[in-house]
Amino acid sequence: MYQYTCQKDIEEKTARYQISISELAARHEAEREEVDVSVVMERMQQSLAVMKTNIRTGVESVQPSIGGLIGGNAAVMYQYATADAPLGGELLARAVAYALAVTEENARMKRIVACPTAGACGVVPACLIAVGETRGLDDAALTRALLNASAIGIVIAAGATISGADGGCQAEVGSASAMAASALVEMAGGSVSACINAAAMALKNMLGLVCDPVAGLVEVPCSKRNAVGVANAIAAADMALAGITSVIPLDEVVRAMKEVGRALPYELRETAKGGVAASKTAQEIRRRISQSLAEDI
Repeated sequence: MYQYTCQKDIEEKTARYQISISELAARHEAEREEVDVSVVMERMQQSLAVMKTNIRTGVESVQPSIGGLIGGNAAVMYQYATADAPLGGELLARAVAYALAVTEENARMKRIVACPTAGACGVVPACLIAVGETRGLDDAALTRALLNASAIGIVIAAGATISGADGGCQAEVGSASAMAASALVEMAGGSVSACINAAAMALKNMLGLVCDPVAGLVEVPCSKRNAVGVANAIAAADMALAGITSVIPLDEVVRAMKEVGRALPYELRETAKGGVAASKTAQEIRRRISQSLAEDI
């Protein structure tokens, strides 16, 4: 009854039942799992708690990641966001710090929520929690926002992919950015149509983004791309809330992303054989890490 796999499904069912995207997502999950909606909400609240822990510990830690390529950037950015006058304002700088925090915690092998993937784990929590703090929103509002984001993730996964190995980083950070953009619009009281337009614009902006992890680790350039995904999501959400629409519908953007992913050479799809992963510095890092591992054996 509440199942959806595309933009059209979401539009039709939210209109039919006069509900938000988050409510549709909650009912769909409850129906699929044969549980009460309250169970779905509780599970999402548990995910939110993990995200908050990642941010709280991540902005304080300077511990290096497993690969030693990142660690401490979140702390530096958070200090800048709260003590200086960031060019993009405190909200954006804070959200960027949070995205770096979650990705650094992931690279330290801490427990995270893959939303939609571990490589793109910082975008959604950073956007939602930063905006929630700024607007004084409670956990119930953040939980609904996560459900909204999940609905967009389902549409992208059904119509294309959320795998970097399959579609490049456009499928990971791009998808996460679209999910966050839609969720932000609902948090701000925007319509279903505005949510979908925000997702479409955010995803369009990320088309063609390659996946080129240095030394095969989810550290560089992944962490900073999460930060850019945050800025993209906030910009797309603001455009949609202002009344700007996407010329290309979300479903068509998703199909375009799928085709772009197919067109990307395998070197640019998580193999660490192209892009910045093939640079001179990246190759030196790879050799250094490989030598260190060999010495530890």
